[in-house]
Amino acid sequence: MTWHATHERNEGVMQHPSDAEAWKHFDRTYPDFAQETRNIRLGLCADGFAPHGQFGRTYSCWPVVVTPYNLPPGMCMKRPYMFLTLICPGPKNPKKNIDVFLQPLIDELNNLWVCGEMAYDISKSEYFRMKAALLWTINDFPAYGMLSGWSTAGVFGCPICMESSNAFHLQHGRKASYFDCHRKFLPQNHSYRKDKKSFIRGRVEKNGAPPILSGDEILNRVMMFPTAVEDPINTPPGYGADHKWTKRSIFWDLPYWKTNLIRHNLDVMHIEKNVFDNVFFTVMDVKGKSKDNINARKDVGVLCDRKEIAVPSNSTCRSIPKALYTLTKAQKRVICEWIHQLRFPDGYASNLGRCVDMNELKITGMKSHDCHVFMQRLIPIAFRELLPSFIWNPLTELSLLFQCICSVVLDIGKLIDLEEKVAVILCNLEKIFPPAFFDSMEHLVVHLPYEARIGGPVQYRWMYPFERFLQELKKTLKNKAHVEGSICQAYIAQEINIFAEHYFEPHISCRRRRLRRNDEGVSNDIFPPFSIFNYIGRAQGRPKIRWLSENELHVAHTYILRNCPEVQSYYKIFVNYLQGNPADAIDKAIDKHFAKWFESFVANEINQVTDPLLQSLAWGPSKKVTTWPGYFINGYNFHTVTHGMEKATMNSGVCVQGTNADDSSTDFYGLLEDIVQLEYHGSRWNHVVLFECTWFDPINGTKVHPIYKLVDINRKRIYPKYDPFVLAQQAIQVNYIDYPSTKKDKVDWLAVSKTKARRMVEATWPEKDGSAYQMEEIQSLTGVNVMEDILHLFDPQGIQLVVDLSDILQPISEGESEKDELTDDEDNEQSDGG
Repeated sequence: MTWHATHERNEGVMQHPSDAEAWKHFDRTYPDFAQETRNIRLGLCADGFAPHGQFGRTYSCWPVVVTPYNLPPGMCMKRPYMFLTLICPGPKNPKKNIDVFLQPLIDELNNLWVCGEMAYDISKSEYFRMKAALLWTINDFPAYGMLSGWSTAGVFGCPICMESSNAFHLQHGRKASYFDCHRKFLPQNHSYRKDKKSFIRGRVEKNGAPPILSGDEILNRVMMFPTAVEDPINTPPGYGADHKWTKRSIFWDLPYWKTNLIRHNLDVMHIEKNVFDNVFFTVMDVKGKSKDNINARKDVGVLCDRKEIAVPSNSTCRSIPKALYTLTKAQKRVICEWIHQLRFPDGYASNLGRCVDMNELKITGMKSHDCHVFMQRLIPIAFRELLPSFIWNPLTELSLLFQCICSVVLDIGKLIDLEEKVAVILCNLEKIFPPAFFDSMEHLVVHLPYEARIGGPVQYRWMYPFERFLQELKKTLKNKAHVEGSICQAYIAQEINIFAEHYFEPHISCRRRRLRRNDEGVSNDIFPPFSIFNYIGRAQGRPKIRWLSENELHVAHTYILRNCPEVQSYYKIFVNYLQGNPADAIDKAIDKHFAKWFESFVANEINQVTDPLLQSLAWGPSKKVTTWPGYFINGYNFHTVTHGMEKATMNSGVCVQGTNADDSSTDFYGLLEDIVQLEYHGSRWNHVVLFECTWFDPINGTKVHPIYKLVDINRKRIYPKYDPFVLAQQAIQVNYIDYPSTKKDKVDWLAVSKTKARRMVEATWPEKDGSAYQMEEIQSLTGVNVMEDILHLFDPQGIQLVVDLSDILQPISEGESEKDELTDDEDNEQSDGG
């Protein structure tokens, strides 16, 4: 529980909420609380789910979960440390009256802050008074409004910009639009601010970004409003006209709440999913899902200077001009076929092929994590050959933006840079898509880099762990007549089991000791002390015996010697003999003569090399080797090409960093052909596992995008040098993906997608299975283009798109519009949460 105070910190880098400004600000504000490192920081989540499913009886159940943040990364936000504190009973959504059910919890939190509770520290064998504080809440967007008291529907839906968002209702679309609401986040001298053609016609942006209100400023605004307990029905005066406060939230009863820098987190999981849905369905022109319909085109005519794709307001036509940002039927078929045949590494993503409807040429049933992977990894690949570059560029920048925000480790300097670039990315999208495209989800993206900088890595502030927890609760429901009681009874039994598992004998199997998905085994004390013989790994499949040729044996042995730390001093002696020769000549001499020279050097008694392990290395391995079809190492599950040919996953992609004699390095990409274990003399533990690979040419067969650093390899250009072996522990798993295209120029090129290992997050704490995909470290978003004026968005080769006239509805009131928006969001959450 004291890890947050004792772990090693790197300046300017965040890997845990304790490294972020929100945590540090709380410690500075309350030094007495921070002085006792065993005091607990908590996060709270409230989310609803339908226990009877989508087609059963209408019922909404709302568990409230808290989790401590004192724990290290491998334990924080994991199932044993997520606690169900209360359940708001159904059958209806409590909405703003959720505060009535939260009263006992708030009373306990106040008691834990003021008085605390006596606890026993077993590590120090002493009693101490433990206190606790709530850092923030984590919710989807509708629940954000329920807990914060600010309604998240309508033109004032952004809880950060509030009434300064400049959102408006569309004349024909009848819903709130955040179109042209992001130029104010740009620097005052930015060229986009004076652009009168690309955004709202004739408008120049002179205002600055709205200030982020402090807790004291917000409290002053809501101080006189009644709580949901005091007035559960009415809304405060001025609601909808001057503000969107529905109540004074019960969380303001916590004495420290007003000093928290972040009180309610924007959920990256649901924002990313909704942004992806809008992008993908609009580009794919999915009926009923696309944001580009006849009403959207009429709004384009009202607001924008895009006559080539606009539709007159009084038009009764059933077709709209095809825009360049939508795909043709042939292109949509290519995308669907491409998704249907996609293969990912084991545990990376679900089978997206199940979501493809080839008859309707659309994708259905994608869960939040599917959208997460598609948004961050597949968007730049999917549309690179199918959309014009001026449309593909901002979509790629949006994809890379989510990659950066969702990294496991965040760099504060890069996040500050992202805060400036995110507005440019959104403005570039505004120059392309119609105003109806920009609902509240697209707007909230502008605030994500700021919250990441203040709150820390998103894996501690998004809904993925809680959605899995709610899914487990849903599975425990046995008595559907008494939903809450059935869930509570099963939860108490699970908590007893989790607590008792800590006292089981080591030989007893239990859930806590279950092996990880890609478990590579544990180190053994009887292993030799040489690092080359002492790497952890676990073979899988049926072993076979193979005999290496003289050339294979020599190349493998030389590679092992060059990569053994204990041999490096002798390697430098040999290289020094060759100084003065060209680098290529030195490389060739090392490949041909180093192994034989090292054997002679060790055998010479004058050199006094008496270490038996060095002698074993110098003598060389046996020609007889053992091979396997699969291997677990570094948190990856590797398969050979032959073994994985008939599988639904692709686990044979390998990447290593090669080093030359002149210390230059190059990334090598290849395919795993065989997994070979070489045996050295002296002990049965003297063995080394090598990956035998076919490498693609790193010079003539590899291309890197100059701006976005996307890597492509040519499958037909093979590395000419015979150097197939690498140490298993050096391998990083990658995935090779074909480009969907109607042309033939990309048929030989594959996009490279690096995968995240299921391995140690921090030196002592293993990461458990089920975590959402994230990059290890934040990548620099170096290239965000300031787009030139777009000449037109009309596709002259496209056909008129037939539109269902049911899209043209009668105007409705603002209140009904807000109700529709909130209902749509709730429907999305229900489908995700299951």
